[in-house]
Amino acid sequence: MSRRLKLIIAYDGSEFAGWQSQSHRNTIQDHLEHAFARVGRRRVRVHGAGRTDAGVHALAQCAHVDLANNNLSAVRWTGALNSLLPATIRVLRCQHVPKLFHARFSAKGKVYRYRIWAAAVLSPLEFGRAWHVAAPLDFDVLKTAANYFAGRHDFAGFAANRGKPEDDTVRTIDSVQVCRKGSCVTIEFDGDGFLYKMVRLIVGSLVRCALGKLSIEEIAGRLASGRPGRARFAAPAEGLFLVRVRY
Repeated sequence: MSRRLKLIIAYDGSEFAGWQSQSHRNTIQDHLEHAFARVGRRRVRVHGAGRTDAGVHALAQCAHVDLANNNLSAVRWTGALNSLLPATIRVLRCQHVPKLFHARFSAKGKVYRYRIWAAAVLSPLEFGRAWHVAAPLDFDVLKTAANYFAGRHDFAGFAANRGKPEDDTVRTIDSVQVCRKGSCVTIEFDGDGFLYKMVRLIVGSLVRCALGKLSIEEIAGRLASGRPGRARFAAPAEGLFLVRVRY
């Protein structure tokens, strides 16, 4: 009889093609499924809470898997998987959960953090971990513009599609927190769900606004209309982190 195992996973997404399995087999899901197959001697499907894009990182992605004849404890699964995974993917912890739990469908929301290095020179320790913006940012404008995204909106103007349009583009962002510590600017979004490239498109608009290349009124208008408007820019993937999934 199979048992459901819940996993909390952290990864540096720099060298991977995102979460979702692909033919070249260099995704987070592919590496996890390969490790499970080597330990359990059979193929399984790992279900993630959501798909992160190529280059995006995770501090606490959630996933689950159903394992037949599962005789290993959760702690032993953690050690066994980490012994086979690349060093840039780590299972932080595992636990057995009821079959009613689903990593994706049980989720109540997610928290994403975007990191910007606002300085003339990018620290080498921030390479691949932040978007380097060398031009001066108006931090007050950035904070003011970010406040417009809190609440329930049609985010069609801040989403890309994966080949077909989304049926429902309305989402609720419970909070947007903008902080600055030295050269590092972080923007944290806590919401009930996020569309494809939504956070990166929002951050791209916020930075353009803080650089004086886009007005706050244009951002507000795009939110109100639910239409993309003029040319958009998605912030680079390396600055984006999935912080946690809320259940």
